[in-house]
Amino acid sequence: MTDLYTLTRKEVSRFMRVWRQTLVPPVITIVLYLWIFWKFIGDRISVVEGVSYIDFIFPGLLMMAVIMAAYQNTSSSFFGSKFQKSIEELFVSPMAYWKILVGFCSGAILRSLMVAGLVFVTATFMTDIHIQNIGLAIVFVFLSATLFSLLGLYNALYAKSFDDISLIPTFIITPLIYLGGVFYPISILPPFWQIVSQFNPLLYMIGGLRYAFIGQSDISIYVSFGILVFFITVLVIIILHLLKKGYGIRS
Repeated sequence: MTDLYTLTRKEVSRFMRVWRQTLVPPVITIVLYLWIFWKFIGDRISVVEGVSYIDFIFPGLLMMAVIMAAYQNTSSSFFGSKFQKSIEELFVSPMAYWKILVGFCSGAILRSLMVAGLVFVTATFMTDIHIQNIGLAIVFVFLSATLFSLLGLYNALYAKSFDDISLIPTFIITPLIYLGGVFYPISILPPFWQIVSQFNPLLYMIGGLRYAFIGQSDISIYVSFGILVFFITVLVIIILHLLKKGYGIRS
């Protein structure tokens, strides 16, 4: 397992060398969100679904930081290796394809967990954040980070330029975040938009993490867990197939 350990260590060292760019900005972003919604909006929306507004939105804000960190890590790292032609060294080595996948994703998952921890600790200094089931919260953060690290790797395989790796965050992830129930319960939406929202995978991630924090959610945690595992499995199968073909790497 020396090869897997070496690749994982390389990925961790890569984002830790520039921790001011990889770990600090997500914390600042979430702090600004918390400050705005706590000081200027939270006072006007006292209770949502039986809890304070800040307690309601914090799991969604935390999930937002986690998935963006995971996606950015694998997409930038893998495409950077493609751009520099260093990725070819992995493909001519006897390293198994699944180890390449796990190595890149492990760095992204660890970065996401560190971001989640920093955001949570920072938030405790600003407001009284409660968490009812820390084990369940870790599971949903881990699974969500895994899913979006795989999505970043998938995008990097197809990307032809650095501009391509920004397409999914701009046109897919960001709209899904804001339509995924971060700032509101989907129960307040008209019936048609409630049905539309149920096709948004981020709704289930946020719902699962919200349940871990406040003990209630619009979405069943079993459904949330099942959907996460399903999409992770599908992406793993697709990415392993693309790696074996050398898609986007071998000419």
